[in-house]
Amino acid sequence: MPRLFQRRPTPQGRHTPNLWPVWLVAPVALILVSLAAFGLYQGADALLTSHHTGKKPVDVQDIIKVTVTILTLVGAVLAGLYAYRKQLLEEGASHRADATQLAERYAKAAEQLGHEQAAVRLAGVYSMARLADDWPEQRQVCIDVLCAYLRMPYETDPTEPGFKQGEKEVRLTIISTIRDRLQYPKSPTTWCGYKLDFTGATFDGGDFSDAAFFGGMVDFGGAAFSGGAVNFGEATFSSGLVNFRTATFSGGTVYFGGAAFSGGMVDFFGATFSGDTVYFGGATFSSGRVYFGGATFSGGRVYFGGATFSGGTVDFGGAAFSGGTVDFTGVEVHAAAVIDWGPFPEIPPNHP
Repeated sequence: MPRLFQRRPTPQGRHTPNLWPVWLVAPVALILVSLAAFGLYQGADALLTSHHTGKKPVDVQDIIKVTVTILTLVGAVLAGLYAYRKQLLEEGASHRADATQLAERYAKAAEQLGHEQAAVRLAGVYSMARLADDWPEQRQVCIDVLCAYLRMPYETDPTEPGFKQGEKEVRLTIISTIRDRLQYPKSPTTWCGYKLDFTGATFDGGDFSDAAFFGGMVDFGGAAFSGGAVNFGEATFSSGLVNFRTATFSGGTVYFGGAAFSGGMVDFFGATFSGDTVYFGGATFSSGRVYFGGATFSGGRVYFGGATFSGGTVDFGGAAFSGGTVDFTGVEVHAAAVIDWGPFPEIPPNHP
């Protein structure tokens, strides 16, 4: 049996008003206004007769005037209620039209991202990012589309059949667009705290410098860093998880120089370092954790030179070293910090 005094289910649509039914609101409002008017009339009548026991100092015409005034007041309240409801419905219709327009923009931006020409795909990147700024209810969806583009197969060798002219520029633009919206956490259009899924993507460059990573998750799990430089310089990691699990570093540099780790975790579990540099030079670790457990070092270099450890943990537990170096030259380590080498057969070179 339906409940008579239950509000309607929350409507679907952008800012659609959630209103009580008219058949319920109008009688309730009329009753309340009538009771209030009756109370005022009785109070006025009692005041007028307080000094004239047994008779009223007002005639019939005055009673009629007061009654008409009360009815006018009731009518004015009901008219105001109707006008207010009409305004809310018009606003709801306007917002639904706005939502339709946003959905059309989404469809157009997605179509541009799939275009054959790189210039059109670049336009799609900017359109999708702008749409995410204007559509907070679906911002995560827009972010997911841009991240999914980076996860698509990507041929970096110009001599291979799958190579697309201008594709690198499109991908670097997506990365810089994401970076720009991670730099101001208090901005109403910030992407901080949203999930960024780059699992399995191929990176031959990209700039995340000065980004603020807190809350949410940034996932590079299984990604391939095959060339160029992916720059996290001066970035801030204050909470959440940046995941590089099972990522492959076979060329180029992943740069964390000057980054501040005040919370959260950067996880390199199971990653393979066969020929590039992961650079933490000058970084500050005041809390949080950088985890290399289960990683394989067969080449390349992990560099912590000049970093400051005043807290937090760097953990190499279970990592395997068959080549490459881990360099802690010039590192400043305070008592609160922990560097865990794990069960290595020998301490890696340049340890503190």
